[in-house]
Amino acid sequence: MTVGSVLVTGGTGYIGSFTALALIEADYKVVIVDNLYNSSEEVINRIELITGKRPPFYKVDITDEAGLDKVFSEHPDIDNVIHFAALKAVGESGEIPLEYYRVNVYGSICLLRSMEKHNVTNIVFSSSATVYGDATRFENMIPIPEHCPIGPTNTYGHTKSAVETIITDQIQAKRNLATKAGKSGEEWNAALLRYFNPAGSHPSGIMGEDPQGVPYNLLPLLAQVAIGKREKLLVFGDDYASKDGTAIRDYIHVLDLAKGHLVALNYLRDHHPGVRAWNLGTGRGSTVFEMIKAFSKAVGRDLPYQVVERRQGDVLDLTANPSLANKELGWKAERTLEDACEDLWHWTENNPQGYRQDPPKEFVERLLDGRK
Repeated sequence: MTVGSVLVTGGTGYIGSFTALALIEADYKVVIVDNLYNSSEEVINRIELITGKRPPFYKVDITDEAGLDKVFSEHPDIDNVIHFAALKAVGESGEIPLEYYRVNVYGSICLLRSMEKHNVTNIVFSSSATVYGDATRFENMIPIPEHCPIGPTNTYGHTKSAVETIITDQIQAKRNLATKAGKSGEEWNAALLRYFNPAGSHPSGIMGEDPQGVPYNLLPLLAQVAIGKREKLLVFGDDYASKDGTAIRDYIHVLDLAKGHLVALNYLRDHHPGVRAWNLGTGRGSTVFEMIKAFSKAVGRDLPYQVVERRQGDVLDLTANPSLANKELGWKAERTLEDACEDLWHWTENNPQGYRQDPPKEFVERLLDGRK
């Protein structure tokens, strides 16, 4: 039996596609919209390979309110949204801020307006740990809890923080209006998922991260170095106040992260909490040099790197305190950093062209045998 029906915006992207996969495996009906700006429609084929089910896909931009209306009209059973569609590069956001506000903020407003018109009342929002900014400016805020004051240091973080505020205002307004009309309004709910650094791939080697052009995240950049697409990794700054001078991040396996979205949606549907924010991370911080070492170990050789100047807007430490999600959602990260590195290398080594090539035949056969 289908648990419910979910629209996943940005559903062919890295985290969106893995979340769509987790939803389908949990018997949700999934509809995906994506403009394919930084992703590939081939993802739909891979989801079908793994699950045996093919989610409907619409090539729609998040800023196209009429396009979103059409999707909701054609799927009137959609009662939930998980919202990933956004531009997501910290460095780039400082160079083209207006485009980041147009896509991330205006696009989210278009989505919320369309949801309101079609009476879709639950939204899980893909936010980011960047909304906290430099949490070291406060005492006892590392690892970062949800009550850490919001204070982004870059445009990307500002857009995520703005959308959190807009969603909160919208849900509270809908609940207040319902109360005035003598109703509970409890059907209006939102989860703000502030997550840390996703990593890893599907253990089958069929699905992974496949950034178009230059990746912005550490591990896919390292993976490109490992397969010879890139000469070396650039390390942005080695003068931070950490044990080896490089910035500290919390790396979470994408399968654990996808499951976090699933359990957050279930929580909204079961408990009607209004608006809740949860950190999704491991609680374990790793420096850039530690990550290079861990991934080099998975590859089996040392990978070259060069230290350059810090990037504007980068902060020392983004490590999660995930205890609230552990307690309220019954969720915790189960896979290790080593698992993420091994899975990413398994995917990259066997799919050097990402989704622009067929997956290895033996991987597909193994997968299909396992489904019998």
